[in-house]
Amino acid sequence: MEPRRRDTRSDLLTASGASATGRALVIEPVLRGGGAHGLTTERSPAAKLDEAVGLARAIDLDVGQSGIVTLNAPRPATYLGKGKVEEMAGVVKTLEAGIVVMDCALAPVQQRNLEKAWNAKVLDRTGLILEIFGRRARTREGALQVEHAHLTYQKSRLVRSWTHLERQRGGFGFLGGPGETQLEADRRMIDERLAKIERELAKVKRTRELHRESRRRVPYPIVALVGYTNAGKSTLFNRMTRAKVLSADMLFATLDPTLRTVDLPHGARVILSDTVGFISDLPTMLIAAFRATLEEVIEADVILHVRDVAHDDAEAQLHDVEKVLQELGIDPQGEAAHKRVLIEVWNKIDRLDADARVRLQNIAERRPPNERPVLVSAVMGEGIDALNVIIETRLSAGRVLIELELDPADGAGVSWLHRHTEVLHKALNDESGRIAMTVRADADKANAVRAKFARAIL
Repeated sequence: MEPRRRDTRSDLLTASGASATGRALVIEPVLRGGGAHGLTTERSPAAKLDEAVGLARAIDLDVGQSGIVTLNAPRPATYLGKGKVEEMAGVVKTLEAGIVVMDCALAPVQQRNLEKAWNAKVLDRTGLILEIFGRRARTREGALQVEHAHLTYQKSRLVRSWTHLERQRGGFGFLGGPGETQLEADRRMIDERLAKIERELAKVKRTRELHRESRRRVPYPIVALVGYTNAGKSTLFNRMTRAKVLSADMLFATLDPTLRTVDLPHGARVILSDTVGFISDLPTMLIAAFRATLEEVIEADVILHVRDVAHDDAEAQLHDVEKVLQELGIDPQGEAAHKRVLIEVWNKIDRLDADARVRLQNIAERRPPNERPVLVSAVMGEGIDALNVIIETRLSAGRVLIELELDPADGAGVSWLHRHTEVLHKALNDESGRIAMTVRADADKANAVRAKFARAIL
């Protein structure tokens, strides 16, 4: 194992009492010639290790030591080889570590055997991310989604590891059946709880759909923020909306979606939606559990892909986000992408030197106008005005301008236009005595306007 120097920030966590679980050891398993934890990856093992340490610290673990372990092939029983398991047992004992984080996907039997060998709690990558999500969820919906994912994960961990789980109970008479084992009872309880959560999430989904339907009747486009965790989405959201959503230099600082209205430079109004951040190897069960929340992205008119261009692995993070979007049915490179406005926002330029900024600006300007990214600093506010202009311009390109004159007594018609279109201009025409209006709407709403006000359209 190649050890990393201990970060003094972990001492502050212990001193403040934030970590009640003792020290933690973080291990990054790397297959020779196969990338981190056996997958083809664009990231270096050191970068993956840094991210794993960040995940551990996101739940206030006191990371005493972290390092990379190289292996030829995963072992079925313990993932690591026998010699490495014994070596790590000595490290765990020396550190007095209560938790070992393995940045890979462990089978239930591998997790159990490692816990026995090291006499410590073992968390794999999925379990660690689930723990973070469990702590971050604030709304009822978020808690249900996390619990559903956690129970699905725990269900696969119900293995015969303790003798008390093999005891049998129940049965009738002397010749009755063996009764229900503890494992079967646990699985049944989990299944019952999962079924109840799914029913409640179905209600949440219906409620969200009702909200979306009501928003469709209001002519406000939806702008959704997506991006890798800690790319600065919440900071950008706060800057654009002047809200106070939690933003911190921390992985998965916010989970629950937030929506606010934003007025663009020329008067257009949009609804901005902040969503959960993505990460490499995001557990499939979490994508499934948060699908109701992520449907806000699917329904969005504009997707702002926020990227941390100051990060060493910015390109790898880009591909990870695109992979999750594809799992949601949004292919940034596919034909459907042309029907939706997707804008890359290159954030955190304040962390770059002058030469790096010029280089990025040149790269951006060489792209086609409809694919050109916007360079911003959400913290400093730099580039936000340009981003708002581009959002408005790109939205307007797909919307239709209609001029019409209505009878002053047609209050219902004026009200309908305010509810279903974006009213850009309204004034009394002195010559005709009628109300002159200029409205803007997408293609579907424009057809509805033409059908309803055929005689009023100029």
